[in-house]
Amino acid sequence: MPTLSETILAPELDGGTWIQGGPVKIRDLRGKAVVLVDFWDYTCVNCIRTLPYVQGWSDRYRGDGLVIVGVHAPEFSFARDRSHVEAAIARFGLDYPIVLDNDYAIWRAYSNRYWPAKYLVDSKGRIAYYHFGEGGYQESELAIQSALREFRPSVSLPPPMEPVRDTDRQGAVCYRVTPELYLGHARGQFGNPEGIARDRAHDYSDSGRHMEGVPYLAGRWRVEEEFARAEAPGASIRLRYTSKDVNLVMAPPAGSAAQVELILDGSQTPGDDVKTASGRPIITVDRPRMYSLISNASVVQGGLELKAIEAGVSAYAFTFVSCLVS
Repeated sequence: MPTLSETILAPELDGGTWIQGGPVKIRDLRGKAVVLVDFWDYTCVNCIRTLPYVQGWSDRYRGDGLVIVGVHAPEFSFARDRSHVEAAIARFGLDYPIVLDNDYAIWRAYSNRYWPAKYLVDSKGRIAYYHFGEGGYQESELAIQSALREFRPSVSLPPPMEPVRDTDRQGAVCYRVTPELYLGHARGQFGNPEGIARDRAHDYSDSGRHMEGVPYLAGRWRVEEEFARAEAPGASIRLRYTSKDVNLVMAPPAGSAAQVELILDGSQTPGDDVKTASGRPIITVDRPRMYSLISNASVVQGGLELKAIEAGVSAYAFTFVSCLVS
């Protein structure tokens, strides 16, 4: 368990904009509460998978002296928009205080580098425990309980939460799968032999020979720092991958929605955001968020093609899920 033996006082949660609850002052809660600081982003698949536990801990322990604060640090520029974050808060059912850290002031104060990341602050204002990434839910909850018992020795606490998903249970197996793939020129790597034309529209060709874990563009695209935007109907992305689930962060054109057709190689299962329209599997991109493209029963090697039906849709990053019930 990554507990801290040295005394590190938790930084204040200053520099952001409070959009729900708050402001929460660590110094004002010394001797009055235990605080869990959760850094997250609403498009991050690992954050999304963690949120049911964070909300569950808030429900369970709020009356025992636990204060949870969500620090929303945006990975993409559109995630700075307050309305997008508020819509995600409602969609995920979060009711604890949340602060927008658009300038990364709190992120830097905590020297944080991860989504998600949790810092447990004890009743004396010290960082007592931390956890990076998803998983370790029971360990984190036991650390919360330990801090609450130190704060209130007579407190009566329930057993840790049951796993939200079967893949969170002991014995689940997580495989090595395709790593996260970005589709902007700042962090992305594309397989097109001619390379990428930065920040301008370009007609791309695809030879049809694909390496796994590398996206290939075909048709007219504009590749900017964070994203690739379809500049004409029929523009497509092709990808071969190894994973159980495949997700893609996408955004629609300003002020409208756009549709994308999903074409799968072989036997794969479309994800929750894929609907059949006119006999074709379609994703309607109506707001900037993560979209579920594929949800297989097991880890497979597969291939997909995404074809823009209308121009203007932007693709930011593919993410992949690896864990299975053994």
